[in-house]
Amino acid sequence: MPHHTPLIGTIVAGLVVAFIMGAIAHRLKLSPLVGYLVAGIIVGPFTPGFVADAGLANELAEIGVILLMFGVGLHFSLRDLLSVKNIAVPGAIGQIAVATLMGMGLAHYMGWPLLGGLAFGLALSVASTVVLLRALQGANLVDTRRGRIAVGWLIVEDLVMVLALVLLPALAGVMNNADAAGGANAGALLAPLLGTSLKVAGFVALMLIVGRRVIPWALHWVVHSGSRELFRLAVLAIALGVAFGAAVAFDVSFALGAFFAGMILGETPLSRRATEETLPLRDAFAVLFFVSVGMLFNPSVLVDQPLPLLATVAIIIVGKSIAAFAIVRAFGHPGDTALTIAASLAQIGEFSFILASLGTGLGVLPAEARDLILAGAIVSIFLNPLIFSLIVRSNKREEAEKLPEQPRMGHVILVGYGRVGKLIGQRLAERKAHFVVMETDPDRADEAEEAGLSVVRGSALEDRHLLAAGICEARRMLIAVPEGFEGGAIHEHARHLNPDLQVIARAHSDAEVAHLEGLGVPHVVMGERELAAKMLALCGAG
Repeated sequence: MPHHTPLIGTIVAGLVVAFIMGAIAHRLKLSPLVGYLVAGIIVGPFTPGFVADAGLANELAEIGVILLMFGVGLHFSLRDLLSVKNIAVPGAIGQIAVATLMGMGLAHYMGWPLLGGLAFGLALSVASTVVLLRALQGANLVDTRRGRIAVGWLIVEDLVMVLALVLLPALAGVMNNADAAGGANAGALLAPLLGTSLKVAGFVALMLIVGRRVIPWALHWVVHSGSRELFRLAVLAIALGVAFGAAVAFDVSFALGAFFAGMILGETPLSRRATEETLPLRDAFAVLFFVSVGMLFNPSVLVDQPLPLLATVAIIIVGKSIAAFAIVRAFGHPGDTALTIAASLAQIGEFSFILASLGTGLGVLPAEARDLILAGAIVSIFLNPLIFSLIVRSNKREEAEKLPEQPRMGHVILVGYGRVGKLIGQRLAERKAHFVVMETDPDRADEAEEAGLSVVRGSALEDRHLLAAGICEARRMLIAVPEGFEGGAIHEHARHLNPDLQVIARAHSDAEVAHLEGLGVPHVVMGERELAAKMLALCGAG
């Protein structure tokens, strides 16, 4: 039996090289997306050495697209969008229009067809949700007014791109038929678009009427079965099954089906658990998606077309940013908000890659356009953290809004407000103890604030967030995050700032206990041991 097959070789090469390049990118304080794209270039056909199977990589990428769009749907919040709708909706649509027209202008100069220019412009108009959220979280701006505007803006962009993914195949079919017939007319254009619209409307109606009832019912039934494995499988089956069913039965894209499956699931109380259970698989296939995109990139574009590449990067970083800044200011928002939105959008990512792949697959986008999109993405993702940090540092006006007054005399810092952290917080509050909660998840942070607790939104692995929580004046730190190895890193950061800090950490295994004790954590609580001790005590055998 052969020990190497194209499928295994593609998956192994993609993940291993992506890990190495992602780690290097992280070390350089860049988005890991840059590393994943470079990994694809390394294992692609345009560089020497091992070449992964491009066909298999594209099929794996389809799964990545489905899971990425499912994740977008899970995080889609109509409430957040409505809170900033007056600026996010017109702002995003206006900025997309401006960027698309600039892209179409460059495409016209390059001699590409009209539909290819439209696809190219749309790909340049939409920013990466992954990069945006990372930048906002790093600057501790997610829960500020400008952070909510930026996220709402991205939601509108995502919805527009979902619509574009649905209509682009129909438009391509119309254009191809028109070319074959020697011309186009209004009827030839309207009939396929009307047919596609009816199919999409039928799918949306089915999901809203039937899916909204069946999907939550099925998941609740699985939850009551008590099987975590079955729940995880059910979530994946819903994501992949709805996406595939939408494509087969309604002839709409995998992306739209997955988005609606995630959106409906996101409205249920089980959405957070569904996110946690499927995150590892979604991340793995998302990595393979970015690797497959990198495999399509021909580095020769850097030498062959330096001026078009420079123009593409200028549209992404300068053109989009100026348009966004002008729109935000025109709606009466302050300069720091406009600068934050402008910096947030000065990059492209996931949807750009999906549009580039779809456009080339339909034959409406030239290969050189795809290469320019990929090169522009790599350059913009590379530069965006630097641009964002410079702008954020230039104006600290909202920092006071983000950092609540914290107790400064011997208080407790509680890291993590999940299932365990919430119980600890409730007990500390009952005892009227002075403590601060540190949490990165927005929903959990909201929950803690609603309970009347002092909250610092940010990672305990970053010194500035620890300082905001009053680490230098704290007496104790309770690390309630479930990952023991992450807890060890938090302990090292905290003790570096406050050597006298008393740390109590949580662990799940003997290996985690040994790791934490090896780092000098004085008190490590392992849930299984405490459960066993309590059960023995209750039965009189303790």
